[in-house]
Amino acid sequence: MSEQEFYNTISQPSMAEFKDRGSRFIAYAYPIETTNDFKEKLQALKKEHPKAVHHCFAYRLGLDNNNFRSSDDGEPSGTAGKPILGQIDSKGLTNVLVVVVRYFGGTLLGVPGLINAYKTATTMALQLMPIVPKPVTVKLQISFDYTQMNEVMRWVKAFNCEVIEQEMQLFCSIKINAPKSRLGELVKILKDLRGIDVGEVKQ
Repeated sequence: MSEQEFYNTISQPSMAEFKDRGSRFIAYAYPIETTNDFKEKLQALKKEHPKAVHHCFAYRLGLDNNNFRSSDDGEPSGTAGKPILGQIDSKGLTNVLVVVVRYFGGTLLGVPGLINAYKTATTMALQLMPIVPKPVTVKLQISFDYTQMNEVMRWVKAFNCEVIEQEMQLFCSIKINAPKSRLGELVKILKDLRGIDVGEVKQ
């Protein structure tokens, strides 16, 4: 099996609301890149909804199937985080976070009712945004002399790389996300240019 070159995620944040017997379940879906993104989004929602009784969530990051988390945040075990993660996975998405904020309406919904509510709110939020394929990337650091800037940037553009950090002085250093599918080709071209140092940045 060839290594995956693309992954599916959502194009931008979305929000949907599901109501059941007075309780409100507001689902927020976000594209995220790191666990820090997740922490920031969750904190922001807790500030935005201080009176909500639960802030349940699930996210999945990366392609190795091991980087995910879900939380019932005080709801009965397995009634919130798992159904949210289940919807992310059923759509084959990664680098996605869904937080469902619950306002209690006075009537207990029971375990099946809760599972249905968290699942439905999540599905509604994920359906609002187009799913986009994104290339799997590898982070590279390229160091070069200032005089070689135009040539390096020309190849960075030609390979659709994303510049994530740059230090431009007499000696320059940039960090880029390069598509994994064309990594060997790009590294070879850059290494063939004299005086350029290319290395993979470990996450």
